[in-house]
Amino acid sequence: MKKFFFFLIFILYTSHLSASIKENIIQNLKSIENVSFDFEQNINGKIEKGKCKIQYPKKIFCEYDLENKKILISNGKSLVIKTLSSYYLYPLDKTPLNFILDKFFLVNKINSLQERIIEKKYVNFSFIENENEINLFFDKKNFNLIGWQTQDIYQNLSITYISSIKKNEKIQKNLFNLPLRN
Repeated sequence: MKKFFFFLIFILYTSHLSASIKENIIQNLKSIENVSFDFEQNINGKIEKGKCKIQYPKKIFCEYDLENKKILISNGKSLVIKTLSSYYLYPLDKTPLNFILDKFFLVNKINSLQERIIEKKYVNFSFIENENEINLFFDKKNFNLIGWQTQDIYQNLSITYISSIKKNEKIQKNLFNLPLRN
């Protein structure tokens, strides 16, 4: 009987810890209006780095540290990837970023998911939405989003790590205006 009692206490305690982690991640997400960060993106072994700003819902501006001056911008409806020599325009709702950039969607989704603890440091939530497999990773200590894994529109595995996170800073309103074609 004592073993059963201790087992029950252990289950209740770990489920409470788990709920606390999930709830803290949700509360942290709810408190963020915008976030700036450095990123490292690995697409099929090709590594690119840069800086991004996200304004919820669904707006992002990223400058890559590349000679071709690559930028990625979403105004909430469309996504543009522009370099010195190319310009690609996509409907945002056809990309995994449509979900990652929508904190209200994320809060609702995370609320219904079971988290996975990785190496006692990270919290992972995985889901499939509109044929997009998305893995989100959060820091277990500060509950910040620290990266995601998706397949890009060309079915390439894309892993994004984020660091140097700054929340709720002042952002220029025109930052998310889509650039003109080259």
